[in-house]
Amino acid sequence: MKNNFEFLRISRQNTLDLVSTLTDDQVNQIPDGFNNNMVWNLGHLVVTQQLLNYGLASVPFIIDQSLIDKYRKGTKPEGLIDSDEINRLKELMLTCVDQLELDYQKGIFKSFKTYPTSFKATLTSIEDAISFNNIHEGLHLGYMMAMKRSL
Repeated sequence: MKNNFEFLRISRQNTLDLVSTLTDDQVNQIPDGFNNNMVWNLGHLVVTQQLLNYGLASVPFIIDQSLIDKYRKGTKPEGLIDSDEINRLKELMLTCVDQLELDYQKGIFKSFKTYPTSFKATLTSIEDAISFNNIHEGLHLGYMMAMKRSL
């Protein structure tokens, strides 16, 4: 499992590096051909990790429900995101990984609700969810790389 946490950290750092030179206006811009923006993707990555790992294990989220409601699957950008929220999402990109690893080591994920993903993979354990989340992260990093080229 240690590699899964390390791969998640690497992916998240690559994502943060990708947006590090962009302005708030740029990360809020929805490029032609896309239905969301860079900042929505940051929020979506944070939220999806929470839903897959904490939600399916019936463990309380470590982020605010308002973020989950705003960035979960099926949502889209509803307006400009200010720099405070952008910075908060960037911070959560790394702190949530650290907390997930600590919580996993503590063994707090005792139960797990089987979940068939839209990717056609069925998750049956916290280990499945942690591994699958890395696939999801890579997918969105790819979208974000394409978005950056379109800005």
